[in-house]
Amino acid sequence: MSRVQLALRVADLEASVAFYAKVFGVEPAKRRPGYANFAIEEPPLKLVLLEGEPGRPTVMDHLGVEVDTGEAVEAATARLTEAGLITLTEGGTECCYALQDKVWVHGPGDESWEVYVVKGDSNVGDKQPPNCCDQT
Repeated sequence: MSRVQLALRVADLEASVAFYAKVFGVEPAKRRPGYANFAIEEPPLKLVLLEGEPGRPTVMDHLGVEVDTGEAVEAATARLTEAGLITLTEGGTECCYALQDKVWVHGPGDESWEVYVVKGDSNVGDKQPPNCCDQT
């Protein structure tokens, strides 16, 4: 199983959680201060909401593909590197309240993409330096 991840930086986390719960018909899979994520089965999507600045419009934070295994991350790293893309790998990193292995690449518009596997839960969000979800 793999699914696309869309991480949004939102001004009003509670309103956004309520909105997306209605849109997708599911409650968040994980809630932490300033953070929520939805593990949506149909369509397969990991929607991550990161608390942004009050009064600011919602913006895309980053994109990703969640995979099942570390081997899938390694295979993606090899494929992306062989395709000539610059990759940044992170093994055993704690961010977004999870322990993860991941690889990052940037698209032509400087959009950040990650391919990652969640290996366990963590108490580390995205506010601690360095910001794990800010690969720009």
